[in-house]
Formats: sequence, C-alpha cells, structure tokens
Amino acid sequence: VQGKPVVNSISMKEGEGEFLRQARLVKRYGAAAIVMCFDEKGQADTYERRIEVARRAYDLLVDQVGFPPEDIVIDPNVFAIATGIDEHANYAVDFIRTAAWIKQHLPHAKVSGGISNVSFSFRGNDPVRAAIHTVFLYHAIRAGLTMGIVNAGQLGVYDELDSELRERVEDVVLNRRADATERLVAFAETYKAQGRKTEEDLAWRSGTVEERLSHALVKGITTHIIDDTEEARQKYARPIQVIEGPLMAGMNVVGDLFGAGKMFLPQVVKSARVMKQAVGHLVPFIEAEKAKSGEAGKPKGTIVMATVKGDVHDIGKNIVGVVLQCNNFDVIDLGVMVPAKKILDTARDREADIVGLSGLITPSLEEMAHVAHEMQRLGMQQPLLIGGATTSRVHTAVKIAPNYGGVTVYVPDASRAVGVASHLLSDEHKEAYVAEVAADYDRVRSQHAAKKGPALIPLAKARANAFKADWARYIPPKPAFPGRREIKHVDLAELARYIDWGPFFQTWELSGPFPAILDDAIVGEAARNVFAEGQAMLKRIVEGRWLTANGVIALLPANSVGDDIELYADESRTSVALTWRNLRQQNERPQGKPNYCLADFVAPKSSSVKDYAGAFAVTAGLGIEKKLSLFEAKKDDYSAIMLKALADRLAEACAEWLHMRVRREFWGYAHDERLDSAAMIREEYRGIRPAPGYPACPDHAVKAPLFELLQADRIGMALTESYAMLPAASVSGFYLAHPEATYFAVGRIGEDQLRDMAARQRRDEAALRRELAPNLG
Repeated sequence: VQGKPVVNSISMKEGEGEFLRQARLVKRYGAAAIVMCFDEKGQADTYERRIEVARRAYDLLVDQVGFPPEDIVIDPNVFAIATGIDEHANYAVDFIRTAAWIKQHLPHAKVSGGISNVSFSFRGNDPVRAAIHTVFLYHAIRAGLTMGIVNAGQLGVYDELDSELRERVEDVVLNRRADATERLVAFAETYKAQGRKTEEDLAWRSGTVEERLSHALVKGITTHIIDDTEEARQKYARPIQVIEGPLMAGMNVVGDLFGAGKMFLPQVVKSARVMKQAVGHLVPFIEAEKAKSGEAGKPKGTIVMATVKGDVHDIGKNIVGVVLQCNNFDVIDLGVMVPAKKILDTARDREADIVGLSGLITPSLEEMAHVAHEMQRLGMQQPLLIGGATTSRVHTAVKIAPNYGGVTVYVPDASRAVGVASHLLSDEHKEAYVAEVAADYDRVRSQHAAKKGPALIPLAKARANAFKADWARYIPPKPAFPGRREIKHVDLAELARYIDWGPFFQTWELSGPFPAILDDAIVGEAARNVFAEGQAMLKRIVEGRWLTANGVIALLPANSVGDDIELYADESRTSVALTWRNLRQQNERPQGKPNYCLADFVAPKSSSVKDYAGAFAVTAGLGIEKKLSLFEAKKDDYSAIMLKALADRLAEACAEWLHMRVRREFWGYAHDERLDSAAMIREEYRGIRPAPGYPACPDHAVKAPLFELLQADRIGMALTESYAMLPAASVSGFYLAHPEATYFAVGRIGEDQLRDMAARQRRDEAALRRELAPNLG
C-alpha cells in the first residue's frame, strides 16, 4: 500500500502468544496497529481495567516485539452511555480518564476509539447523537484522544450547540448528576434541529467601536475596518493604544479560538488581513508620534524567517508568519532562496529572538543543517525553528539539532508556531520547555539509532530481482508526433477542469477528501468558505489573464542500460540526448515481489526492441509576481496565499492536461481513452509521469539535463542551484508508457548503490551522499 497502513486491530483476547505473533507480523510490514483493551478476561470496561490492559499490551509490544511506540494506537473501548443502567454511567468519564493516563504514562502511544458507540442509546435521534459525539470528542481530545472513528455527518461544533442541549449532554458524558440520563431523555423528545441563518446580520454595527473591531477581526470583515480604526484613533489618546487595546484584544480572541480548534487557518489568515489594514491606517500616525517621542510599542519577540538557499517555496512559511504576526510577534520575512549568511547577519543585526527556516525540496534539508552548523560556529544562541513539507521531527532531531548547541525545534504546522515561540520566549516556561524538547530529541535519536529498518539486500541481488517485462511479446508504441513541442498560453479555463482540489485544502490546513470535506461537520463551513473564495479568485485569474501557463514536451527513442534510461536524439539511436540514471529498491521484498527501478519499464538496449520515453515541463506561475506585489501593497496576505495556492493547482492541472494529450494525441498510445478529470486524478490511465524528487525518482539533480534537453528556458522556466523550479508553480518529469509501469518508493538504499550511482554519474560521492541523505537513513 502507499503510505503507512494501520492494522485494525489486535488484542490479547486469545492470549499473549497470539498477540505477540500478530504484532510481529504487523511490525514486519511496517504498519501501525490499533490495540484493543481486550484480554483473556474480556473487554476492559472500567478505568482500572483499561489502564491495566493498556500498560500490559504496551510493555509487551515495546519490550518483547521492539514495536515502535509511536506506531501503537490504543483503543480503550467506547461504550454506550445514558442506557439507564447505573454501571454504565461512568463509561465516558472512564474513557476520557484513560486517554489522559495513556498520554501521561505510555510515551508516544496514540489513542483511538469508535466514537459513535457512545450515543447508541439515542439511535434514531440524529441531532442528539451529534451533540453527544461533539461533547464527548471535545473532552476526549483535550484529554489525549488522537483519532476516532465516527460518522462525520453526526458531528457538530461545540460552541454552536444549543446551550441547554449541550448542558444536558455534558451532564451525561461527564456523569455530573444522578438524574442526567432522565433529563436528557426528556429533553431529547422535544428537541428539534434548527436551520441555519444565512442572511447577513448587521446588528454588530450597532456595538461600541471596540466591539466592532473585535467582530471584524474574528469574522475577517474588511468592509468597515478603516472607518472603525479611525474612529478608535480619535477616541484613544495615542494611536498605539488602538493596536495594544482593541485590535490586540480581538486578535487574542482569534488566537484562542484557533488554538482551541474552534477556528481554522483560512479564517485566521483573513483576520490577519483585517489586522494589517487597520495597523496600516495607524502607522503614519504612530510614526509621526515616534518622531517626537522616540517611543514604540513592544512586540512579544522578533523572529527572522526565510526559505533556505536554493528553494523557492514559501506558502507554508508565509502562513506561519501571518499567524505569528496575529499574535504580536515581529516577523522579518527574508523571502525565498536566502543564503545562510544573509539569514544569520539579519538575525544579529536586528537582534532577533528566534530564527525560522523553511523548505520544501529535499536538498533544503542539507541547507538547514548547514545553517545550524553556521549558527554554532558563530556562537549564536537564538532558538532555531524548522518547518516545511520535507522536514520532520525525526530528521530535525537526528540530522539538524546535533549541529547546533542552542535549542532546535521542529514546527509541524502553523497551529503550533505560536505555542512554540511563546514557550521559547517565556521567562517562566522556557527552561522547562527546552529541557522537554532536548529529552524528546534524545529519545528520538536513541530510537532511530536502535531502529532496524527494512533489511537491505546487496545491489546485485536487487538487480537480479528486477521487474521483468515480456519484451518478446510487447511492441512499444511509436509516438505519433516525435520530438520536442512547445505549448504556450494554455487556456486557463480548460486547465481549471483538471484541478485536483484536495491539496488546495491541505494548503489551508483543512484535512479531508474533496468533495466530502465541504460537508464535514467540523471543518465543513471553513472549507466551503475558502473553496467559494478560491473559485471566485480562479474566475478572476481566468478572465483577467493574471497568469500564463506554458508547457514543453519531448517524445524520443529510448532504451534502458542497466538501471539507466537513455533518451536518443533521433531514430538512429546513435546520439544520447539524455541519460536518466535511476535508483533501485534495495529493501528485502516479499516472495514474488520485484525490486523496482524505473528503468525496468523501458526495453533494454540489448533486447533490440525499439522503445520510447518522454520528458515534460510545465508552469502556470508566469506573471504571478505582478499580482503578488499588488496584494502586498494592500497588506492582503490572504489573497496572496490564495493566488499562490491556485497557481500551484493550475500547474498540476497543466501537467495532468498535457499528459492526457500525450497519451491520446502526441504519443497516441491511448487515442481511444475516455476518462473524466476525476478518473485522471485517480490515475486510471495507462502510463506514469514520474517526477524528480518524488519517491520513485528521488534524485533532483536529473532536472538539470532534463531542462537542458527540453530547452525549458524558452517557456520561461529555470532552476535554482538546489534544483528548485522557477516559477514555483511548476512541474517537470518524464513519461513512461509501458502498461505495467507503476509508481513505487525507492526507499532506503545501501552504500553499494550510493557508490555505484556516484560512479555512473561521475560525481563526487560526498556530494551525492548529501543529496540522497533521506534515502540513506
């Protein structure tokens, strides 16, 4: 399977022996496991029994099986409450207490539960069931619940529940009174779900200026913000007091709601837009006052942030910056492709309290480690924050933190940034927090050192177990239109039909499959709002021709030579236009499963079979800087982030659209293909388009000869020194057409394959080691 499987479930129901056998099998396949609190005596249904079984199962898994504790998911059993049976009254309380106990006593273990079970007594009454789920989840998550199985259509928003219904449900869930069940049953018989109010409510405009500013910030409304800010400035003695008073009070509400999971990232970014516009109106007045007095408001701290040298991706960094600014941190954003010297010089010159690094492509990981090393060499002491799509807690602890004597902290997403920064700059909490992070990273390093990954086999053995196509019976299709072809000014309206919207919501840290996410009980409203605004901006992009999309392809004769693929200049196959050197899976595979390499899907040169391969590069980011500068001038981070997110989606859509035309038209091996965009997103077509930097082709360096072959500069594309593509909204890769071609992850490779690849590429082994570090463990 792709990703990491979770086995649901194992337990000690049939004794320790069977439990350990199942656990070892799960571990062998690298899966996580849900562990039921169920032993030879039956299901654990009290607090004492739950923690007894959980402790025993955890100890067996960790001590006897060597099971990674972070892969243990304990299910302490959710039982129905409000049944009228006294023994059941404390079921929910005991579950919640057990979740808290597991979090405190079983390091790194997670907690799961079948949430819908808790409301079974009210089957048939969906509004009451949804309220029970919502209240139960609210308390269980705060206690330590990590994940749950529940019908998303039977969830509500805790703060939006009818107050009387919530009180009576809470009495039952928390077992707060003896007659809780009777009171809820009586109320449930008369309770009816209320429809949502959709018309605009302007009653908030009648409040005080402080109330209006707070409402505008929380709701992200910019309509009246300048007028209200000016009214507040006239009211307060000094303009800085408007920021320190009502504006920060409103942003504190936003921060609290976001931290509690009652507000979501798109709303926070819109709140930041309101705040920036209000502050922008006040700045001239503050500057004039400062010129007279020399005073200024004091932020919580100064943070220098940058996307490291060679990397151009900054959406995540920008979102983190916005959230930090919302919480009164002074953020100095140095942008993208920033060398270590500039980052550290700025940190010293501006007396920064924290340095933050971001990156998306894998070469950025090495650059982050270099920055950490430089901070150590220069004797710096500021905390170092690490974030970005390729980063992780393990990588930060193992590869980055050891380079620096100061504290280094991995920040997984924007929602954690404020808490981390606040702890690091708190006189009261910093020492304990730093010690906690250090101890955690020591454990991570120890576990990493002791962890035995999948067993590696010698490269020669892996090659002997290659995927073997039947080249004697397969006739590779010849491209209908071979050679290089540019496709410029692609119709953006056409590309919009091929957008995969799932990653769009991930940009805004809203999780869930599209389109189901639009009806999600927790994030559905936020998802619908950001989707509607995304559609509105997409319409403006298309109609206003804000962006230009270009593409280039080359369909060429090709054959494999060992693990390499040679693309030839013409049908004579005497001149090699590009040699694409690939890595092979080297982990020990189950019986009958090959050790894949992309070269396996192209006919060997020795077979005399004339095969073909393709290359491509597309971008939808041309012209984006002009619009971004306009949004920046308006202090409109929300629109800037939205535009970048949509440009990324259009670039991926362009890759999808162009691949479709290649299959049906330019190469023509699937001219009768009739798939809609959804089927294409599910990759139901023949052939693959592997991209450098992704699991099947982890080496970014091949982009250099790829861009040279395609003459990508002629369509406005370029590479940074770390092989990041410019514009950022770009995609590149190769086309393979064999019917059995499939995606896979190369995974960890051995030293023998590293040496072999360095020799084939005629490259310095140390430099290649740095680039392939994620594949070397």
